[in-house]
Formats: sequence, C-alpha cells, structure tokens
Amino acid sequence: MPYVVTEACIKCKYTDCVEVCPVDCFYEGENMLVINPDECIDCGVCEPECPAEAIVPDTDGAADAWLELNRRYGGEWPNITKKKEPPADADNFKGVEEKFKKFFSAEPGS
Repeated sequence: MPYVVTEACIKCKYTDCVEVCPVDCFYEGENMLVINPDECIDCGVCEPECPAEAIVPDTDGAADAWLELNRRYGGEWPNITKKKEPPADADNFKGVEEKFKKFFSAEPGS
C-alpha cells in the first residue's frame, strides 16, 4: 500500500513531507511533488505532514487516478530530500478545484 501525491499538491508544493520520509522517495516537478510508489515503504509518516492534504494511501479511491502519474514522474523528475520554501502564493492554491487541468506541469523541478 504505497502512498501517492494527488492534485492538491499542484501549485502548493509544500515540502514538509520530504524531510520526514525515511527512504527519500519524493521527486520534484516544477509545481508539485510525487512519490515513487515502487520505493515507498508504506510507513505513512508523510501523510499527516502535508498542509494541503495531498498525500493518500493507494487504497484510497482518490489515489486511483494518481498512482500511474506518481510512478511515471517518480522515474523522471529529480529526487528531493530536503525541505524547501513553498511557492510564495502556495496558500492561495490550497483547496482550488481542477488544478491538474489548469496548472499541471510535466517539467522537472530544480
């Protein structure tokens, strides 16, 4: 039961989750993070750390649409292991609907 990052992370990209992950399975895109589900050890310590509530176990119905996206970009984007400052406008995007359609970027983070 790996955890996955969902649409709620887009444009928020808080990295509180990254610093608690014991196996460094987070990967950074331009405007969101993903978890490589093949590396996740299902410990769940990241889930309560996410201010946007974007992390869910793959058994959650909300995870279905996100598992493959996390797997794909978890193999393409750079690994992130340290907390960074969120975007200055991150709080403005918490709870915004349809963020994937409006804002998703496949570009890697820096």
